[in-house]
Amino acid sequence: MENQKRLLSVDALRGFDMLLISGGGAALVKLKGTTGLAWVDEMARQLKHPAWNGFTFYDFIFPLFLFTAGIALAYSLQSGLKRGMNKNELYRKAFRRFIILFILGVLDKNIPLNIFDPGQIRYGTVLGRIGVATLITTFLYLNFSARQRLLWVGGVLVVYCAALFLIPVPGYGAGDLSFEGNLVGWFDRTFMPGRLLQKTYDENALLTQLPAHCLTVLGAFAGDILQMKKSEYKKLQYLGISGIAGIALGLLWSTFFPINKHLWSSSFILLTGGMAFLFLALFYWTIDILGYRKWAFFFKVIGMNSLVIYLGMRFIDFDHSSKLIFGGWYMHVAEKWHPALNALGSLILVWLLLYFLYRKKIFVKV
Repeated sequence: MENQKRLLSVDALRGFDMLLISGGGAALVKLKGTTGLAWVDEMARQLKHPAWNGFTFYDFIFPLFLFTAGIALAYSLQSGLKRGMNKNELYRKAFRRFIILFILGVLDKNIPLNIFDPGQIRYGTVLGRIGVATLITTFLYLNFSARQRLLWVGGVLVVYCAALFLIPVPGYGAGDLSFEGNLVGWFDRTFMPGRLLQKTYDENALLTQLPAHCLTVLGAFAGDILQMKKSEYKKLQYLGISGIAGIALGLLWSTFFPINKHLWSSSFILLTGGMAFLFLALFYWTIDILGYRKWAFFFKVIGMNSLVIYLGMRFIDFDHSSKLIFGGWYMHVAEKWHPALNALGSLILVWLLLYFLYRKKIFVKV
């Protein structure tokens, strides 16, 4: 029963996360400047990444997905161990997942893929990052205690911060955190093959993998909390304390090392990790403790096939389909509302596709 509850709350949280990736925020973004309402414009602003330093809610989306991947991983590894799987089998499973996600990520970011021009292929991808993070977390989870893994996270974030401030970059010196002069960019330009997303660096390339995987390690820690033989409110307390501590440490660290998603700064990791703990606590409290479960079904449908919709948004033109299906309806309202209504129609089509897969019990996992 506990596993069933966990699956609903975690899948609902993952679905909430994927909702914003699959167009859930697009309608709101397209409303910016059309309503005359300041709160609508501010919410739309929160669904765009800042140019460099700073933080908006949209910056939280990918870290939350890495975090939820860690939660699911903790359950998967515990289940494997209980079934008698040895470490080598679990390592092979994690490595196979990494290879599949890496290949899918390269296809996603490079279609149409020109295999005869490898210098123009982008290798730093969202899916590849998830594969690396779960692979590293699997090794840590199977060989170190929860306390040791938390110390690992702290050590990685301190070392990463020290490296960016102390290692000199040719032509810029040490401690330069600007767009052009940071260590991450130099490292990517020097060692990362293929095309870099931001030309001078790639936020999903090599060096930023060090802090990014810490979110999956923290997610696995949250998964351990959910599996503890403690009362539900005690688990909620642990999740809440972890969240508040992460946010407080992140904000404190940001006075020295700015919050920056592009650099995956140490303060950014702690802030988003803390937020993820609190969001998990909210979903766990609402769904599992209070028993309000019906509202979560909408998100669960999305969360059960997160890989499908992530790739589906890349390969299927839902916006065009929405225009064909719903254009005859929204054409009768003022033209300024058309983009937002079309985006809403796209979201409806996305959810209906996922609902169809859910009813057919088709769930794609790696």
